[in-house]
Amino acid sequence: MLTGENWPLLHGIVSISMQEEHLKSLNPSQRDAVLHIQGPLLILAGAGSGKTKTLTHRMLHIVHSGIDPRNILAITFTNKAASEMRERFLSMRSDKNDVTPFIGTFHKILDRSQTKTLLKEAMRRHGYDPKVLDVNKVLAVMSRKKGALVTLKRFIDTMGQDKGDRHFKEAVSEVWNTYENLLEEEGALDFDDLLLKTAVLLGGNEDIRNKYQNLWSHVHIDEYQDTNAVQYEISRLLAQKSRNICAVGDADQSIYSWRGADIKNILNFEEDFKDTRLIKLETNYRSTQNILGAAQGVIKNNKERIDKELFTENAEGEKIFLRTSITESDEAQFVAQKTQELINNGEDPEEIAVLYRTNFQSRALEEAFLMNHIPYQILGTKFFDRAEVKDILAYIGVALNPKSNTDLARIINTPARGIGKVSLLKILEGNADGLSAKAKASYIEFQKIIRDIQEQLKTLPPSELIMHIFDRSGVKESFKDLPEDEREERTLNIAELATLAKRYDHLPPEENISNFLTDAALVSDQDSLDEGQKSVRLMTVHASKGLEFNTVFIVGMEEGLFPYKTMDDRDRDVEEERRLFYVALTRAKKRVILTHAIMRRVFGTRDMQPASSFIDEIDKKHIEYSAETQEAGSIDTQRKKGIADIFDIEF
Repeated sequence: MLTGENWPLLHGIVSISMQEEHLKSLNPSQRDAVLHIQGPLLILAGAGSGKTKTLTHRMLHIVHSGIDPRNILAITFTNKAASEMRERFLSMRSDKNDVTPFIGTFHKILDRSQTKTLLKEAMRRHGYDPKVLDVNKVLAVMSRKKGALVTLKRFIDTMGQDKGDRHFKEAVSEVWNTYENLLEEEGALDFDDLLLKTAVLLGGNEDIRNKYQNLWSHVHIDEYQDTNAVQYEISRLLAQKSRNICAVGDADQSIYSWRGADIKNILNFEEDFKDTRLIKLETNYRSTQNILGAAQGVIKNNKERIDKELFTENAEGEKIFLRTSITESDEAQFVAQKTQELINNGEDPEEIAVLYRTNFQSRALEEAFLMNHIPYQILGTKFFDRAEVKDILAYIGVALNPKSNTDLARIINTPARGIGKVSLLKILEGNADGLSAKAKASYIEFQKIIRDIQEQLKTLPPSELIMHIFDRSGVKESFKDLPEDEREERTLNIAELATLAKRYDHLPPEENISNFLTDAALVSDQDSLDEGQKSVRLMTVHASKGLEFNTVFIVGMEEGLFPYKTMDDRDRDVEEERRLFYVALTRAKKRVILTHAIMRRVFGTRDMQPASSFIDEIDKKHIEYSAETQEAGSIDTQRKKGIADIFDIEF
């Protein structure tokens, strides 16, 4: 008979029974990770191995063991991932208790526009013109330093040790100090301070550290390979007392060193936390055997990794298809036509992704998709919507039509010349004589630039004109203080604009530039796709992290592009590029199509590079060669003989 006395026992039996039901859906490695809830744990979660499932089941198991959900902390990197984890956890709760672990991201964000507003005010108080001292550059320096656990005091103390413009650093230190005072007045923290201040507070205040160490007895950090110095320090401090830290990640998918992530955090985890239990999730549920075999063949060439061997019970599937194209336009047309063929055969457009290493590659692809009437969406900014592209086109617009006020307003202070909104209004009203002496001098210099462009319009073909404007306008010079990755990205976008303009170079001077501008406007004015419309996804490989598709195209598989630029035997850079390719391959569930072009126009001229060395790292048994690739011979033959001879190409 069921009585009040034996209810707790029965309840415990039911709880254990339900717990075991959840464990039945786990594979042996996942189960081991779920059951290990005391002491440090490192879960090496290969691509598509069910890490979110493992994490949520582990948290549920901790609750079943008698731990209050509020004593569990789970940190991931995106709101989307946190929401998915929270929803999965709640869906598994049998008692419908809405008490959940603290599942969130490292950040609670103060809007970047608010940050810039306060930074500009700090600049104003020190007499710096935001049009001269670029607020974005100041913000970038501060953000990188804070992510590396560098406080304002440490920045000032070490200012002379780093290379770079000391005057700029002194300006940054002054603005940074005033900016922090303004934040304090408003009782606010910015995006980066939320982490830096937290780390400093936890490290320097024992009472606060004890409070949160006691509150969160079980700490989970997702995507541990992407943590930077300050995130690592917060994780270490929170788990210092209980040592019940579970780090989940994959060194083979560490692709964000350029924004501060340090792969050594995951590689050194077992040294940082003695007696760590290491569990590898090596069963892949996403990809076919051929895709996984190709990915494994590539990533095993890296040295900075913890060895693991992914396997799958999925079908062998299609081989990796390799297609050799002559030019980037030929490549883009192939991708568009192959995409249409897949859609005609029943593939959902949303299950097709085209991945590229750098943003400038999207231009040729967009053109091909538009020409073939294939709906697409770009994750990121469309080519003709990028600021630097619009700037160069605006310079041409003003040179052709000085009355184009829209173009004039865009570039009169781009790059910064000290011509503000008030001065611009006077210029538009025809009252340039009313400008201040400084603004008038800047306006006179601007007029010289425009007159020079007008003269060059008469003789230079469009592709050369664009590169001339890039240099003469000061836009190129303004890029030098940008972070390296951003500087290269923007420069390549200008180069791609020149490449597009090259096709108009053969036309008479009175037609070439006008035709170019007209066609550019037609492409940039395309209506945005309906949000509900099914469409193919175009994106960089970095943007694809965490996503999956039935079909994945990886374009631009050439040395210098993917892997990006000449690495000069810098092993670590090459390894991150290889990890990026590994991420690209493992986004695919059913098929991967690799393409490379024999020639690609860069800065308006033909550039010929051999096929990517990463292709050689894929076992040939996993590759199907297109007729075009077979005609060119093996990749190795292409390198030795020279593609120009094989295809009888004249330069």
